[in-house]
Amino acid sequence: MSPTPPLIVMGVSGSGKSTIGIALAESLGLTFIDGDDLHTPAAKAKMGAGQPLNDEDRAPWLEIIARRIADELAAGHPIVVACSALKRRYRDLLVSHAPSTVLIHLAGDRALISERQAGRNHEYMPNSLLDSQFAALEPLEADERAFAVSLAQTPDAIIADIRTRLDALDAAGASTEEVTA
Repeated sequence: MSPTPPLIVMGVSGSGKSTIGIALAESLGLTFIDGDDLHTPAAKAKMGAGQPLNDEDRAPWLEIIARRIADELAAGHPIVVACSALKRRYRDLLVSHAPSTVLIHLAGDRALISERQAGRNHEYMPNSLLDSQFAALEPLEADERAFAVSLAQTPDAIIADIRTRLDALDAAGASTEEVTA
């Protein structure tokens, strides 16, 4: 297999981006970065007050993540990043500095994710914002270097599924058509 590309584990709040991102990074021997840690204090305060971020709020955060991915890749260290990446234009910006980046959408229905959110308390992302997350979510498109993985599996099965799809992506010569869900 060729060197692992940078990976963005994406999805709505509560989909398990951090949990799966950490486990995936460990399984691949890569560094994990939680995109939430790169939000500005103002953005965290806004979300903590139950207000969803708008595109203007997200733009600097997405640029920080994109540059971090590119800088790490340029240094020979592809990374795994957890980032919601809900809209196509966000994903385009995220991969603009490192086009080899692969997006992995942790996909699940609202009921499943709501159930999972009920068992957690996020520092600044209240469960009340889940509806706004689903409203903003745009499906992956065929020309994106991306695939979706079902959350209706155990974390170990999700990691195995991702690893299989990454191998298929590599074998397909960077074509996502054969590995999209």
